[in-house]
Amino acid sequence: MSKDSRPSRRQALLGDRPGSYAIARQVRMSPTKVRRVVDMVRGMDVEDALNTCQFAPQAASEPVYKVIASAASNAEQTGNLKRADLYVSQAYVDQGVTIRRIRPRARGGWGRILKRSSHITVVVEPRTEAATRGQATTRSKEK
Repeated sequence: MSKDSRPSRRQALLGDRPGSYAIARQVRMSPTKVRRVVDMVRGMDVEDALNTCQFAPQAASEPVYKVIASAASNAEQTGNLKRADLYVSQAYVDQGVTIRRIRPRARGGWGRILKRSSHITVVVEPRTEAATRGQATTRSKEK
Protein backbone atom coordinates (compact mmCIF):
# COMPACT_ATOMS: atom_id res chain seq x y z
CA MET A 1 0.00 0.00 0.00
CA SER A 2 1.57 3.25 -1.10
CA LYS A 3 1.40 6.49 0.83
CA ASP A 4 -0.56 8.25 -1.94
CA SER A 5 -3.48 5.82 -1.81
CA ARG A 6 -5.17 7.50 1.15
CA PRO A 7 -5.55 11.29 1.58
CA SER A 8 -4.21 12.99 4.68
CA ARG A 9 -6.65 13.80 7.46
CA ARG A 10 -6.43 17.53 6.69
CA GLN A 11 -7.12 16.86 3.01
CA ALA A 12 -10.11 14.71 3.89
CA LEU A 13 -11.61 17.24 6.32
CA LEU A 14 -10.81 20.58 4.66
CA GLY A 15 -9.56 19.95 1.14
CA ASP A 16 -8.00 23.16 -0.19
CA ARG A 17 -10.12 25.46 2.00
CA PRO A 18 -8.47 27.51 4.75
CA GLY A 19 -9.16 26.47 8.31
CA SER A 20 -8.04 23.98 10.88
CA TYR A 21 -9.26 21.03 12.94
CA ALA A 22 -8.77 19.35 16.30
CA ILE A 23 -9.53 15.82 17.48
CA ALA A 24 -9.93 14.58 21.04
CA ARG A 25 -9.58 10.83 21.19
CA GLN A 26 -10.62 8.37 23.91
CA VAL A 27 -12.81 10.82 25.83
CA ARG A 28 -14.38 8.68 28.57
CA MET A 29 -17.94 9.73 27.88
CA SER A 30 -20.77 8.12 25.95
CA PRO A 31 -21.00 9.29 22.31
CA THR A 32 -24.75 9.92 22.62
CA LYS A 33 -24.18 12.32 25.51
CA VAL A 34 -21.42 14.16 23.68
CA ARG A 35 -23.52 14.40 20.49
CA ARG A 36 -26.14 16.42 22.40
CA VAL A 37 -23.59 19.19 22.98
CA VAL A 38 -21.94 18.92 19.56
CA ASP A 39 -25.31 19.28 17.82
CA MET A 40 -25.87 22.55 19.72
CA VAL A 41 -22.62 24.17 18.59
CA ARG A 42 -22.41 22.97 14.99
CA GLY A 43 -22.61 25.94 12.61
CA MET A 44 -22.05 28.58 15.33
CA ASP A 45 -19.31 31.19 15.39
CA VAL A 46 -16.37 30.02 17.50
CA GLU A 47 -16.90 32.65 20.22
CA ASP A 48 -20.61 31.79 20.48
CA ALA A 49 -19.84 28.07 20.57
CA LEU A 50 -17.29 28.56 23.36
CA ASN A 51 -19.77 30.63 25.39
CA THR A 52 -22.48 28.02 24.85
CA CYS A 53 -20.18 25.23 26.01
CA GLN A 54 -18.97 27.22 28.97
CA PHE A 55 -22.47 27.68 30.39
CA ALA A 56 -24.10 24.45 29.24
CA PRO A 57 -25.15 22.18 32.13
CA GLN A 58 -24.05 18.95 30.41
CA ALA A 59 -20.81 17.33 31.57
CA ALA A 60 -19.85 16.73 27.93
CA SER A 61 -19.58 20.47 27.31
CA GLU A 62 -16.11 20.59 28.92
CA PRO A 63 -14.29 18.30 26.43
CA VAL A 64 -16.22 19.88 23.53
CA TYR A 65 -15.12 23.33 24.76
CA LYS A 66 -11.49 22.17 24.81
CA VAL A 67 -11.65 20.76 21.29
CA ILE A 68 -13.25 23.92 19.86
CA ALA A 69 -10.66 26.11 21.61
CA SER A 70 -7.86 23.88 20.31
CA ALA A 71 -9.16 24.00 16.72
CA ALA A 72 -9.42 27.81 16.92
CA SER A 73 -5.87 28.07 18.29
CA ASN A 74 -4.61 25.77 15.55
CA ALA A 75 -6.23 28.01 12.94
CA GLU A 76 -4.70 31.12 14.50
CA GLN A 77 -1.22 29.60 14.68
CA THR A 78 -0.97 27.67 11.42
CA GLY A 79 -3.37 29.47 9.13
CA ASN A 80 -2.93 33.06 10.38
CA LEU A 81 -6.71 33.37 10.75
CA LYS A 82 -8.59 35.55 13.22
CA ARG A 83 -10.72 33.85 15.86
CA ALA A 84 -13.54 36.36 15.30
CA ASP A 85 -13.90 35.22 11.66
CA LEU A 86 -14.08 31.48 12.40
CA TYR A 87 -17.12 29.26 12.69
CA VAL A 88 -17.62 25.56 13.44
CA SER A 89 -18.13 24.13 9.96
CA GLN A 90 -18.03 20.45 10.92
CA ALA A 91 -18.36 18.76 14.28
CA TYR A 92 -19.02 15.10 14.85
CA VAL A 93 -18.54 12.36 17.41
CA ASP A 94 -17.41 8.81 16.70
CA GLN A 95 -17.51 5.89 19.07
CA GLY A 96 -14.21 4.91 20.64
CA VAL A 97 -13.19 1.80 22.51
CA THR A 98 -15.75 0.21 24.83
CA ILE A 99 -14.40 -1.11 28.12
CA ARG A 100 -16.43 -4.03 29.43
CA ARG A 101 -16.86 -4.60 33.15
CA ILE A 102 -19.01 -7.08 35.04
CA ARG A 103 -21.47 -6.53 37.87
CA PRO A 104 -22.56 -9.37 40.14
CA ARG A 105 -26.25 -10.23 39.81
CA ALA A 106 -28.68 -12.57 41.50
CA ARG A 107 -28.08 -16.32 41.79
CA GLY A 108 -24.41 -16.17 40.89
CA GLY A 109 -24.93 -14.48 37.56
CA TRP A 110 -23.38 -11.32 36.22
CA GLY A 111 -24.36 -8.37 34.09
CA ARG A 112 -22.24 -6.39 31.67
CA ILE A 113 -21.34 -2.75 32.24
CA LEU A 114 -20.25 -0.97 29.05
CA LYS A 115 -17.98 2.01 29.64
CA ARG A 116 -18.02 3.81 26.33
CA SER A 117 -15.57 6.38 24.98
CA SER A 118 -15.76 8.96 22.20
CA HIS A 119 -13.64 10.63 19.55
CA ILE A 120 -14.64 14.30 19.09
CA THR A 121 -13.68 16.04 15.82
CA VAL A 122 -14.20 19.77 15.23
CA VAL A 123 -13.34 21.67 12.03
CA VAL A 124 -13.28 25.49 12.01
CA GLU A 125 -13.20 27.62 8.89
CA PRO A 126 -13.37 31.34 8.19
CA ARG A 127 -16.86 32.45 7.32
CA THR A 128 -17.12 33.48 3.68
CA GLU A 129 -19.35 36.27 2.39
CA ALA A 130 -21.65 33.79 0.65
CA ALA A 131 -22.12 31.82 3.86
CA THR A 132 -22.78 35.03 5.79
CA ARG A 133 -25.39 36.15 3.24
CA GLY A 134 -27.02 32.72 3.31
CA GLN A 135 -27.19 32.80 7.09
CA ALA A 136 -28.72 36.29 7.06
CA THR A 137 -31.46 35.20 4.67
CA THR A 138 -32.36 32.14 6.75
CA ARG A 139 -32.53 34.26 9.90
CA SER A 140 -34.84 36.76 8.22
CA LYS A 141 -37.12 33.91 7.07
CA GLU A 142 -37.37 32.56 10.62
CA LYS A 143 -38.81 35.84 11.93
